[in-house]
Amino acid sequence: MYDSRRPRPSARASAAVLGAALLLAGCSSGGDKADPGATITQQPKATDPFWVNPDGNAARQVAAYEKAGKKTEAEQIRRIAEQPTGEWIGPENPEQEARGFTEAAEKSDRTALLVLYNIPHRDCGQYSQGGAADGNAYRAWIEGVAQGIGDRAATVILEPDAVLHLVDGCTPGQFREERYDLLKGAVAKLKSLKNTKVYLDAGNAGWGHPDQIFQPLQQAGIDQADGFSVNVANFYSTKDSIAYGKQLSAKVGDKHFVIDTSRNGNGPYANGNPSERWCNPPGRSLGETPTTKTADPSVDSYLWVKRPGESDGTCKGGPKAGQWWPTYALQLARATTP
Repeated sequence: MYDSRRPRPSARASAAVLGAALLLAGCSSGGDKADPGATITQQPKATDPFWVNPDGNAARQVAAYEKAGKKTEAEQIRRIAEQPTGEWIGPENPEQEARGFTEAAEKSDRTALLVLYNIPHRDCGQYSQGGAADGNAYRAWIEGVAQGIGDRAATVILEPDAVLHLVDGCTPGQFREERYDLLKGAVAKLKSLKNTKVYLDAGNAGWGHPDQIFQPLQQAGIDQADGFSVNVANFYSTKDSIAYGKQLSAKVGDKHFVIDTSRNGNGPYANGNPSERWCNPPGRSLGETPTTKTADPSVDSYLWVKRPGESDGTCKGGPKAGQWWPTYALQLARATTP
């Protein structure tokens, strides 16, 4: 049965354009500028080894606010711009994009955080619907991503929602076996790379129970992966996410996991229509900043997989899923305790 509490990950931003820009511009060090006046720095590698994109949407917004003399707004958005966030690889040029992001990260002596979200029949016709045309197209896409990453360091979040939708019945039965095969193949291909870590998405603390998903994760290749991801694009607290992840870890060979803390500072939204509490909820805030220094040894990292400030979909006045929404970005930053 369809579970309205499941996460809706954002559609990727215009990654093809961005990846090409990175290749052409050679964006690298923390001193690179997204625009005159907007210098975006890398975080200390010892606690946060992931690459900060100096030309992301938040960085561009900082530059625009500074140019307009809106210093207060610029400093609020800088709280987002100077943290590493997931780069969602698009469907058209996966090799070029993956190469662009990982080369830029390597030049900064950092690890690229990549999100792969292109499984066929994605998001069950909701705001982020789409994906590869068929299984063969998806395999070719994964091959392109792998070619683009090469031997450079990358951490990959693999297919938010894909396993969860096999559990909640959202994915039609005729596509189930193919999806398992595609996920298992993607894990194997990515893990054949020298310096790539792979985390298979495993839902969140509010959708159900680990007993419902551990066997599907096994069928999808969790044994070959480094672990799994939880709370992608959702709002459940880090404490609840750790509890959920540890219960699930015990059922899948004590695999480690990562938590998306991008917008969970105030926890989930409890008001309004339950079927849309996930979509651009008001009053949310940024969560723990990305780091490998976590509260539990089973948690490899806190990550910002969903990019704060990008819309969940056309609800509550928001633009299309994945599009930058400066008003919402400001709300998240202002609601966050320094």
